[in-house]
Amino acid sequence: MAKLENGTWVLIADGEKALFMVNETDAEDPFLQVFREEEQDNPPNRDQAANRRGRFNDGPSVHRSAVDDTDWHQLSKDRFADELAEILYKQSHKGKFDKIVIVAPPKTLGELRDEMHQEVVAKVVGEIPKTLTNHPMDEIEKIVKAELEGN
Repeated sequence: MAKLENGTWVLIADGEKALFMVNETDAEDPFLQVFREEEQDNPPNRDQAANRRGRFNDGPSVHRSAVDDTDWHQLSKDRFADELAEILYKQSHKGKFDKIVIVAPPKTLGELRDEMHQEVVAKVVGEIPKTLTNHPMDEIEKIVKAELEGN
C-alpha cells in the first residue's frame, strides 16, 4: 500500500469544494498543509431550475407524459470535477507534484477519474472513497494515513 511521503499532494474533494494539500512531514506523522482551496457556488436544483416539469402529448390519445427538467445542481457538480481535473493536469504538467492521493465520495471520485489526464493518473498513489471536506485537519491526517496503510 502507498505511504503518505513528504511532498505527496492530497486532494480532498466533493462535488462543490476542494482542498489541495501537501504533506510537509513523513508518512509516520503526516502534517497536511492546505495551499489551495476551490469552492463552487452551487445552490440546490430547485433554486436553479427555471420551470416546472414539462408535459407532452403522446399523440392522438389523451395520454400525457411527464418530462424531467435538467438537474442543474448535478451538472454543476460534474463541471466542478472537470475543473479539478484541469487544475491537476496543469499543475502536474508544470512538475508541481510527483504523487497524489485523491479523497472524494465515490461518485465524485469516479467523475474525476473519468476526466483526469493520463499524466495525472500515473501520479495517483491512492484513492479514498470518503467525504472529508468538512472534517478537521487532524482527523483528515489520521484517516488518510490509516486508509493508505490499509487499517
